[in-house]
Amino acid sequence: MSTSLDLLKTLVGFDTTSRESNLHLIEFVRDYLAGFDVPCELIYNEQRSKANLFATIGPAQRPGIVLSGHTDVVPVDDQPWTLAPFELTERDGKLYGRGTADMKGYIACVLALVPSLVRADLKKPVHIALSYDEEVGCLGVRSLLSELAKRPVKPMLCIIGEPTELKPVLGHKGKLAMRCDVHGEACHSAYAPLGVNAIEYAAELISELGRIGHRLKAPEHHDVRFDPPFSTVQTGVISGGKALNIVPADCRFDFEIRTLPSHDPSEVAQQLQAFAEQQVLPRMRAVSEQSDIRFSELSAYPGLATDAHSEAAELIAAFSGSREFGTVAFGTEGGLFDAAGIPTVVCGPGSMDQGHKPDEFVSLEQLNGCDALLQRMLRSISN
Repeated sequence: MSTSLDLLKTLVGFDTTSRESNLHLIEFVRDYLAGFDVPCELIYNEQRSKANLFATIGPAQRPGIVLSGHTDVVPVDDQPWTLAPFELTERDGKLYGRGTADMKGYIACVLALVPSLVRADLKKPVHIALSYDEEVGCLGVRSLLSELAKRPVKPMLCIIGEPTELKPVLGHKGKLAMRCDVHGEACHSAYAPLGVNAIEYAAELISELGRIGHRLKAPEHHDVRFDPPFSTVQTGVISGGKALNIVPADCRFDFEIRTLPSHDPSEVAQQLQAFAEQQVLPRMRAVSEQSDIRFSELSAYPGLATDAHSEAAELIAAFSGSREFGTVAFGTEGGLFDAAGIPTVVCGPGSMDQGHKPDEFVSLEQLNGCDALLQRMLRSISN
């Protein structure tokens, strides 16, 4: 039988950066499961270049537990790695490689549990759910959830294995990523008043975003369970202009809204759109009727706020051995599972302090701890 360490070595060896296919990893898992007579379903994207995987072990007609993880990882480009990112390196109790913390360490532990799951007399089923394109907006899991929605029995719990140092997490913020395209009128800079400077008007919109973000910091909007305890807004990418002596006709910027679970991020987008339509666009069109401001959604996922007194919370407390429930600032697929009617928690090995960084690692202690957590879960649902 392969250990979680053995499996992690294999998983890290697959370059599943979001821009690449994940099929080599998915097909490895499919074949691994087939070795234990566990069938699985692959749910492909339209190009059939990527796939989700869903497998069930145990009595499928009963509500069970989903062990969920994403297979894609963030790029290593331009990061100062001192070790080979797609080879597992063990050093001083740490396991280095891209995805070790986020989140192939968890997937390795789940796969290592399969032989025990197959041998056990399960009272409830265990489902293995692996997704693609989580790192670029939680995109792939949506088709998997659409398939699950067609089934008569919903799972009783989903454990998202993002790195939390095996501490039970019941909440995270939601996210809405938007793009704004500002179109003005170009002219020679010597006659600047005759043009519509798209960069300058974009700057007005970005400044308004800052004012909206400042209002969100007001104490009445706080939720002290989160750090920071308020919703945030930030502009991350901007481009525009051709040359200094040309009034720029176009400017584009991307911004994101990370909101507390109780806050609808579309409210921020609507406020900015209203400002654009009422305050900015009329002045632009007074110079050129062709001026325009367009907004488009890049990605979005909901927040997560599982009740601390729910059955889901009680279960993860028993599995993890802790009732010190927490929250995380980063987003997960958990909000989508929860929105689909599947109670969800987040708990996995490693720390996001190491995720997305050069020389990413998970400790061997954390990997062993996750194995132990999953064994406790197994005992709780076995006869």
